[in-house]
Amino acid sequence: MPWWLPASLSLSVVGLLVGGALLALGLTAGGLALADNLGQPYLWRVVWFTLWQAALSTLLSVAFAIPLARALSRRRFPGRGLLLRIFSLSLVVPVIVAIFGIVAVHGRRGWVNEALEAFGFSGVHYLYGLGGILIGHCFLNMPFVARILLQALDTVPPESWRVASQYGLRSRDLFRLIEWPAMRTVLPGVAGLVFMLCFTSFAVVLTLGGGPKATTLEVAVYQALRFDFDLGRAVTLALVQLVCCGGIVLAVLHLSLPGNLSLTEGRAYPRPDRAGWPGRLADSAMIGGAMIFVLLPLAAVVLAGFNAKAASVLTDPALWRALGQSLTIAMASAVLALLLGAALLISSRSLRHRLLRPAAANRLELSASLILVVPPFVLATGLFVMLRHVTDVFALAMPLVILVNALMALPFVVRFLGGPMMAEAQKHDRLCQSLGLAGWNRLRLIEWPSLRRPIALALAVAATLSLGDLGVIALFGSQDFATLPLLLYQAMGGFRMAEAAVIAAVLSLLCLLLFLSIEYGLGRMRFRRRVRHA
Repeated sequence: MPWWLPASLSLSVVGLLVGGALLALGLTAGGLALADNLGQPYLWRVVWFTLWQAALSTLLSVAFAIPLARALSRRRFPGRGLLLRIFSLSLVVPVIVAIFGIVAVHGRRGWVNEALEAFGFSGVHYLYGLGGILIGHCFLNMPFVARILLQALDTVPPESWRVASQYGLRSRDLFRLIEWPAMRTVLPGVAGLVFMLCFTSFAVVLTLGGGPKATTLEVAVYQALRFDFDLGRAVTLALVQLVCCGGIVLAVLHLSLPGNLSLTEGRAYPRPDRAGWPGRLADSAMIGGAMIFVLLPLAAVVLAGFNAKAASVLTDPALWRALGQSLTIAMASAVLALLLGAALLISSRSLRHRLLRPAAANRLELSASLILVVPPFVLATGLFVMLRHVTDVFALAMPLVILVNALMALPFVVRFLGGPMMAEAQKHDRLCQSLGLAGWNRLRLIEWPSLRRPIALALAVAATLSLGDLGVIALFGSQDFATLPLLLYQAMGGFRMAEAAVIAAVLSLLCLLLFLSIEYGLGRMRFRRRVRHA
């Protein structure tokens, strides 16, 4: 098989979908008075709020993550490993489930107001609007940023702490001379990624925005299509968002700084700033506050699921129909994303190891990340515009949701599989060539033992992300076609919080079971080797 064929097939699928959607948007914009829509104050007010809330969310996430990462780097305590695992899974938690937990804690009848009223104080209302958006984005992104910064701090050579102890450096000097140089290598890139995630946020803004004043581009496109059916405004907003996202992604690609690799003798030296009660008190307060902020909404989801409505919700056929459709979409989109990503990496591997063209291989792998330039709602809008004159778009809702979710998961698949596939090729490619092993036989006999865990992890992450997605299904969903996130959003929108609690608990449990079953089941699967006796 030619080295270029797998990548050509994968890029053809991606190019057909993305290119067709963008072409449809471009052709439609020409006949919809694009200039008039661009001159409306409403559009630029939405653009400004989108940028403003993304900048504030990123600033708050990073501002709290830096001292939290320093505190976690200094302290060892029971449950630290579990806390770090929860932080690592913050991006995989279904956004709508996280929102339900936030409402259960910070809402008007939430735990915070109940505690205040129990002590004789009046309740406070701060959740809906910009404040709610910031709380939601910080809940989802701050643990992720702290985990990345902690990894950067763990790369500091132990000898640096020994030298710092010898010179008697204080905490602020350690931050300026040792910790900040380690964190700044990853901080621009991760801050850019968080800004991108907040800029294209949909479920958080739709649920916690609280009204027209807190509308972002993603939500405005949804409202223009779903409620007003103003195609001209929807296309204009989608094109503006596409241009903004393209600029953000290009900036993110140039923000990351190269890290420095240092030789070390491998011995561990204690940090000189671990002693002293002021530091202990500050670190305990930071870690305790982060635990309360992150764990309380998750605990609220679990506890709220046990209520009087549980029996009626669990026996509702609509719940099980939505559960089945959610699993179908999740598994189909995950498998499609895995196939597209593996095809790209197979060609990239040949370019890197056989043809010795690493620059071309890097560009091929980067092509998978360029899908981030096109937000899901822009892609869905383009597909809607492209197909609306050909067929009933809502009759093709499930295939369209599967395709869009697969494309959104493609960068994660390439990220998880790229390194292991290149390492495996470096060890076994010449052996496979000499033995004439290729295709299925190579995968079964040589590659699977070392790649099964990365493949399982990539598939699990892609499936879980698709299972908890509310973006595209909110546009194409209907009474007959709904997923669990859409059911949860509808229950919360109708203030049926008891029903929403049960659905949130079911969705959380389903995400956990799906992730673990794929990661552990597929990650431990072995092919049977048939031995023929002469």
